[in-house]
Amino acid sequence: MVTIYDVPADDLIEAVAARLEDRIDEPDWVEFAKTGAGKELPPEQDDFWYVRSASLLRKVAQNEPIGIERLATEYGSKKRGSNRYVVRPGEHEGGSRKLIRSSLQALEEEGLVTTASGEGRRVSDEGEAFLSEVATEVFEDLDRPELERYA
Repeated sequence: MVTIYDVPADDLIEAVAARLEDRIDEPDWVEFAKTGAGKELPPEQDDFWYVRSASLLRKVAQNEPIGIERLATEYGSKKRGSNRYVVRPGEHEGGSRKLIRSSLQALEEEGLVTTASGEGRRVSDEGEAFLSEVATEVFEDLDRPELERYA
């Protein structure tokens, strides 16, 4: 049985995002929202919401139970201030907590993620099966000879 650890992360996230387009709805405000305080503009990808949701689902599966604050730290970036005058080193700013929370709530409504009271979010049994199924498909489609030993 293939797991999320057996396939490259970018291929898995791309495949999960394609599957999530049919399962969850994108909020109206996503096209205007920045991904964190360290960013100046919103993302330019058309399927950003689904890619971020797929990435969050993978992160929750790897690090469960995990909370919003830790996920915001992982999705944060360096805030440098003005582009004109860089007079001191940038500091780390967390990612958008609303974006993360909304995405996890959409995944929770779909039954892929559950809330563990006082601990954070966990992947449900249905979510685990969903990720394994997608990982199996990605693994079969990969044309990488160095991964054949894991089959």
